[in-house]
Amino acid sequence: MRRAQKTVLAVVALVSLAALAGCGSSGGTSSEASFSKTAKGTLKAWAFDNADDVGKARLAYAKKQLKGVTITLDQTPFDAQKFTTRIAGGNVPDVVQMDRAFVATYAAQGLIMPLDKCFSAHGVDPDTRFYPFVMDDVTYKNKVWAVPQFYQPPAIILNKRVMDKAGVTADQINTSDQSGLLAAVKKMYKASGGNPVTLGFDPVPTGQPELWFLGFGGAIYGKDGVPDLDNPNNAKALTFLKKLMDAQGGYAKYKSFSDSFDVFGDKNQYVKDQVGAQLNAQWYVNVLTPYASKIDISAVPFRNQSGQPFAVAGGTSFVIPAGAKNKDAACAWALDLTAQGAWMAAGAARAQTLSKTPGAINTGLFTGSPKADQTLRSTYIKPSGNKGFDETISTFYDVLKGGKSLGASPAGQAIKTEELNAITSALLGEKSPKQALADAQSSAMAAYNKVAKK
Repeated sequence: MRRAQKTVLAVVALVSLAALAGCGSSGGTSSEASFSKTAKGTLKAWAFDNADDVGKARLAYAKKQLKGVTITLDQTPFDAQKFTTRIAGGNVPDVVQMDRAFVATYAAQGLIMPLDKCFSAHGVDPDTRFYPFVMDDVTYKNKVWAVPQFYQPPAIILNKRVMDKAGVTADQINTSDQSGLLAAVKKMYKASGGNPVTLGFDPVPTGQPELWFLGFGGAIYGKDGVPDLDNPNNAKALTFLKKLMDAQGGYAKYKSFSDSFDVFGDKNQYVKDQVGAQLNAQWYVNVLTPYASKIDISAVPFRNQSGQPFAVAGGTSFVIPAGAKNKDAACAWALDLTAQGAWMAAGAARAQTLSKTPGAINTGLFTGSPKADQTLRSTYIKPSGNKGFDETISTFYDVLKGGKSLGASPAGQAIKTEELNAITSALLGEKSPKQALADAQSSAMAAYNKVAKK
């Protein structure tokens, strides 16, 4: 995710590799590979690193479905430069796991195959299997380029100890009520020697910027993935984030303080009461479960400016590179890994893991597939005896339906880099939000024009 500039430069240098996809200059529109339901031979998969109990269960399920296929896993992490280099050298894996933010970039250059015929060969309707906004992440120029997985919605996890002490209630942590939220933040914020010791609300401005921009009615991409960073509503969101930072010591002090959090440890920000509320993805609830007896939490949704629960989709996906030698097995395997049976196997594995730890709390799996999410929730999510955790888990499930896609852009990673540069300069007061976003838009357009197909 942080290799954006390297990614774009590597892709630009390898534009000629579009021929490997057997397609024309429009990103796969002139000739599209067919897929067969028959899978056999050897399948080489890359970037399946550090599989946990959920991942191992899904891999085992998929392997059983493909009895005539020998599966070889390269479990090193995905690397953007390595990916393009491997394709250039002809060392092409059959299937690769990557962040959905990369997909349109490689699709535009013909470095991956469109998968519409992969889905149809197996009789899978992607719009039924996956949330529509998840599919939007991997759709570019009216073609589907990846099999998506996971959708970790964000919400605001509350620290009730800090809130109660300050006299702040959950309904005051409302991102659609700017003045009310600022007032609540100021009540909870504490400093010592001019430095923060408790943040009223950590909005994670550089970790969840798209949520703020889209939640304020803005956008990152326009039609065909053209950058839209200077959208006026983005400036409104960034202006409010600046107010939140200024109310809590300023961005520089906030950043230094938040960087010191023991996020995954025994002295995390909820145990030490370093936050009154914090924006987090769903997976962070799992991190907090071992400390259930030491913290007092609940959660509320992030709300758009109309007051509705709101989330931005994101997650990983499976792509089939141009020149893959066993695309049929790759297609079948990717679909098996995201099938209902795979997710139920994963749910059972997670429940088994948790059963070994007395008092463990099952926070659910968020798969990117609505049917799987619903079935897993009804099967495995039961009252834990901890009201705050149960409220938190329920909140994350409740925001699933409020998801929205960023869309897809062939210059997505470069745009992300410029977006973060703009946010940082505005929050530090080096530029006004409007100017910072205008400068970012100019640089993002230059990157877009280099890689986008005309």
